[in-house]
Amino acid sequence: MAGLDKMKSQILNEARASADAKTAKANAEAEDILSTAKAEAEQRRSSISQKSAAEVANYKERVVSSIDLQHRTKILGAKQELIATVLDKAYEKVTNLDDKEYFELILKLVGKYALPQEGEIFFGAADLKRMPTGFEQNAQERAVANGGSLKVSRNGKNIENGFVLVYGGVEENCTLRAIFDAKRDELSDKVHRMLFS
Repeated sequence: MAGLDKMKSQILNEARASADAKTAKANAEAEDILSTAKAEAEQRRSSISQKSAAEVANYKERVVSSIDLQHRTKILGAKQELIATVLDKAYEKVTNLDDKEYFELILKLVGKYALPQEGEIFFGAADLKRMPTGFEQNAQERAVANGGSLKVSRNGKNIENGFVLVYGGVEENCTLRAIFDAKRDELSDKVHRMLFS
């Protein structure tokens, strides 16, 4: 029986040695797999971290850009509001000129807008009432200087501040409001340069 025990012992020792070798190989493979998994996880973590940092930076940049745009929009709106206020006050000042200054301005406008042909000039009822003596003659002289002639109509038009020129049925609106509106962009640019340059 001693031989049987010896054989049994030898088989067990070989089985243990084989099992130990297989366990060592499995442990080595497990270490390899774990090491590779750790490296891949670190690489993914680093990649995700970089991507996240880039997204955060991009988001911050968009927020700053949006805030800057809102700021510039508000400044532009405030400037436009201020310019509109200045133009409204200028219009109000012109319409409230005393009679002498008002009709001097009207004569300058007649000289600018009168065409080299026969025409008629219409005023509002209020302007007809306050028209100074000699104005008709002065207006006619301005029209003649432009190669035409103008007759002041005694029929008041439904206008306020300024006049309407009529040449053969064609009307030229020279009311102060129409002139201000037509020149609004040009006047706005001038006011902008005066206030903000």
